[in-house]
Amino acid sequence: MNQIVSHGFGMFLFAALVPLMRDAIHLSHWHLAAIGALTQLAYLAGAMLLGVLGPRLGTARLSLATGSLSTALLFTMAQLETPWLIMLALTCLAASAAISWGAIVEIISRHAQPGQRSTALSAASSGTAWGYGLNGLLILLVVPVLGWQQAWQLAGITGLLVLVLTWRLLNSLKKPAVATADPEPSIPASRLLATICRERTAFLACLICFLAGFTTMPFSSWLNTYLDQQGLAASLGGYTWTTVGLTGMVAGLLTGRLADRKGHGVALLVIFSGFALGLLAFVYDPARFALVAGFGYGLMYFPMWGILAGWLSKTYSATATMQISGACMVTFGLGGTLGNLLAGYLRAATGSLDAVFMTLAGAALVLVMVGAWIQGQRPTMAPPVTAVPEVPLP
Repeated sequence: MNQIVSHGFGMFLFAALVPLMRDAIHLSHWHLAAIGALTQLAYLAGAMLLGVLGPRLGTARLSLATGSLSTALLFTMAQLETPWLIMLALTCLAASAAISWGAIVEIISRHAQPGQRSTALSAASSGTAWGYGLNGLLILLVVPVLGWQQAWQLAGITGLLVLVLTWRLLNSLKKPAVATADPEPSIPASRLLATICRERTAFLACLICFLAGFTTMPFSSWLNTYLDQQGLAASLGGYTWTTVGLTGMVAGLLTGRLADRKGHGVALLVIFSGFALGLLAFVYDPARFALVAGFGYGLMYFPMWGILAGWLSKTYSATATMQISGACMVTFGLGGTLGNLLAGYLRAATGSLDAVFMTLAGAALVLVMVGAWIQGQRPTMAPPVTAVPEVPLP
């Protein structure tokens, strides 16, 4: 539910409502471009701050603070009519969303049973897909009758409800059934980058997020433009994104359970293969396989964050898992930025988007290879401790 509020509403409700808001508040194309850039930068800044603030302030405080901030800003968005104030609110919402996800990762990693951890994390990460679906319902059912301001107010009311439930949950978690002797260690901020560069699990998690950002962000940015280039109906893009959301709602729980039962390598290989096959089919025939590409996108994008966090939690403490997950969000954003820049260059150089989506399909195949390599690795087991036989005294 926190993911629905922070990501579904905080990051994506504006994009859904902007065609209806633009005339009322006089948003120009420059304003929209600035909002897109600032929210991405704010999300990266929030992810970087997470590694510093998380261990110091505690994730319970961060979760309540980000929930309170997001709820207040959602209510505020219904009243704002000045473009620069809207930019500021959306920028704060984006930074809050990044910190909120890191807090969720730490709380679940600390309190969930090891055999259910990836299921819980993956189900939580799919909350963004549920937010997509609720945004669609707001546009279809609320806005035509009550107006776009009421959509923001309903989002704020949902945030207030989630905040109360979160507060009650965190209070119940303050009394663990089994007391721990020492708090779980965190990675000092000065050594976080070295840890990511030197340790295989942390490095591969960040590499996966970089490749995922490189493929998914240009796909979402250029999909409708590519369909239009092919002379296809605009409704096909709508159906594709509906498929993405519906798949993400279900995939979170199913793939997380697969990770807990069969291993994280298997789950990563399955979701990466589904995404790559969908992109390859889409490149072959966009008209026939657009929905297949949407299915693969939803299968991979939403559960990936929870599966990776569950995989990290098998090696690192809950706090360190949160810190590395924050670094993963940064690399995802960097990959998405590079992918969009490359897509723009290829579009200008070739005059077509065919090369763009072929490149994305190639990068998705690299993800499959990384997943296959992880699956092929055997976990390193500590050598068994053998008892030293007693020698009888003479």
